[in-house]
Amino acid sequence: MRNRVVFLVVLDTIRYVYRTGRIPKIAAHVASRLNIRPILSSSNGLVKFVGAVRKKENGINRILRTMREKVGQGSVHVAVMHAYSPDEAESLKEKIASEFDCAELWVTEFTPVMGYACGTGTVGFAFYK
Repeated sequence: MRNRVVFLVVLDTIRYVYRTGRIPKIAAHVASRLNIRPILSSSNGLVKFVGAVRKKENGINRILRTMREKVGQGSVHVAVMHAYSPDEAESLKEKIASEFDCAELWVTEFTPVMGYACGTGTVGFAFYK
């Protein structure tokens, strides 16, 4: 199953990723000044930096576009996840429900470890077809 699941997330800030020691101080400083929101992906157990946006809505649109490209017209199983952002997660769930043929679609909170590593306001989803 791990090889089939794709995970996409938009961070609200880079501050928490810096705090965990995953990026250099200068990169965190520049990203914070420019109000950069990173987009991360994980598949096959590897986390990758996919890109960055300045507005969270642009990040949401980008991860939805990525899901569209990977899923096509098939049925999909989706878990929307959030770190203390239930309203944003519900909004993302509604967008997904309106656009995709969902066999399963539910909302859950990130684990405390993910909340610590990614920070408050992080929103994303995991899916497989």
